[in-house]
Amino acid sequence: MSQVAHSLSVERVDSLEDADMADLCEATDAAIIEGGGFGWLAPQGREALKRHFRGVMLVPERELFVARLDGHPVGSAQLVRPARNNEAQAWSAHLTHAYIAPYARGHGLARMMVRRVEERASALGHRVLNLDVRETQRTAIALFEGLGYVRWGTHPAYARIDGRTVAGHHYYKTLEPVRGRPTEALFPQDN
Repeated sequence: MSQVAHSLSVERVDSLEDADMADLCEATDAAIIEGGGFGWLAPQGREALKRHFRGVMLVPERELFVARLDGHPVGSAQLVRPARNNEAQAWSAHLTHAYIAPYARGHGLARMMVRRVEERASALGHRVLNLDVRETQRTAIALFEGLGYVRWGTHPAYARIDGRTVAGHHYYKTLEPVRGRPTEALFPQDN
């Protein structure tokens, strides 16, 4: 039995062609139906998702990453940076809305996508990447913990799904500085 070699890529985007947007909307609805993240509980449909993604690409503090399988968008993630007036938290960023459509899993794209977001956050000078995930998203939890994210807390009333309260886990990961950028102590001691 021969294995089919697939083309895998993750790119940061600030615009999408109509066909790519349609593929991304399809992948998003598939992930929502499967319960694999994104926050919505029911599929949103192409028009609502197009508006959502176009809005994401307009916000200066957000960056959209798109995972592709054989050239077709099959998932995405967002890097959210603090507002410019939040100097105290400028050293950290947030990874959110990370998912791969169920039909595109098993190729390593989720791991690749998270790594790309980490690389970008580090290149921008962030030293901590935060994220949160529902306790029911066991595959995502295994992925993040396998990539070195540390669970620092659990919120017992994180979300409501089908009339049931679901806990959420909060994670962080310290990022290595990009070579050539000044290094500072991650958690400096107060004098």
